[in-house]
Amino acid sequence: MENLGPHQNIIIRRYKKGKHAHHGGAWKVAMADFALAMMALFLVLWIINSSNEEQRAAISGYFQDPKASEEGAKVPSAYIIDFGGSPTTADNIAVSEQIDPEKILQAEEIESMAEAIEQRRMQDMKAKIEARIEASPTLSPFKDQLLVDITTEGLRLQIVDQSKRPMFAPGSAQLKYYSEDILWELAPVIAGMDHRISIVGHTDASKLNSSRDADDGNWQLSSLRADAARRALMEAGVEKQQVAEVIGMGDTAPLKPDDPYADVNRRISVTLLNKNAAEAVQERGGEGEAAAQGDAADERKPVINQAGSLLEQLRKEREARNNSYDNPPNREELTW
Repeated sequence: MENLGPHQNIIIRRYKKGKHAHHGGAWKVAMADFALAMMALFLVLWIINSSNEEQRAAISGYFQDPKASEEGAKVPSAYIIDFGGSPTTADNIAVSEQIDPEKILQAEEIESMAEAIEQRRMQDMKAKIEARIEASPTLSPFKDQLLVDITTEGLRLQIVDQSKRPMFAPGSAQLKYYSEDILWELAPVIAGMDHRISIVGHTDASKLNSSRDADDGNWQLSSLRADAARRALMEAGVEKQQVAEVIGMGDTAPLKPDDPYADVNRRISVTLLNKNAAEAVQERGGEGEAAAQGDAADERKPVINQAGSLLEQLRKEREARNNSYDNPPNREELTW
């Protein structure tokens, strides 16, 4: 048997593979940040889709400069040059004693807007009365005797005489039956408006009782006719407090100045007074009372450079260094 020599041991090494080590939680933090960012993105997209251009501009302005925005709207700058931010007010600034042009402009704008609104209301009332005249079986036959126009005092409605259809008998203050029907038909329209009325009686230039001017009875006759119209309107529903004045003017204000004896000069005018005319009537009660009523009624006076006015108070509060607008209570919590 062949001799194979010394025996050599064969060593087989086997390595046992273990399980993978447990991973950390860093991926969870990254996933949470991503989910939060996606949520914020979808929220922004939803806000943009559900808001209009004006709201988006207000949001943008607030985040650009929170101090320059108030309740979602940019606060008008109190400075000559508006840089779009919120500059602080310097100390020891000299204050001119002259009237602030900005305040005068505001007062003029307020007055202009008020007059424009009232003029529009007068035009609407004129159209309403004209429509009532056309639609009413009582008024439409007399539309040639009903004159509606807008004057400096307000909306004026005139009922004029015609040769074959006078409002009153000659020299009398007794209303004809159809004249009374006209006033009764107009009374609900007048009563439904929040304007005081002026009732004025007019006659022609024909002399009554005497040729002397001192004995002219047209003054008394025009006054009695105006009062007869007032009585008919009140009986039809016009309240006493709505009647501002009842005046007789005789023949001093003819409708046709070139013909003082014309029939149309004999008329009754009912004017729905505008604000200025109503105040003028009210101020005739006395100088002291008129001044107090005028100050109370005229809301524009405190606007024009008057100490203690509401505009002056608001301006001082806004320009104060410690005002709550520029110094919110939670200012230390702000992060922008």
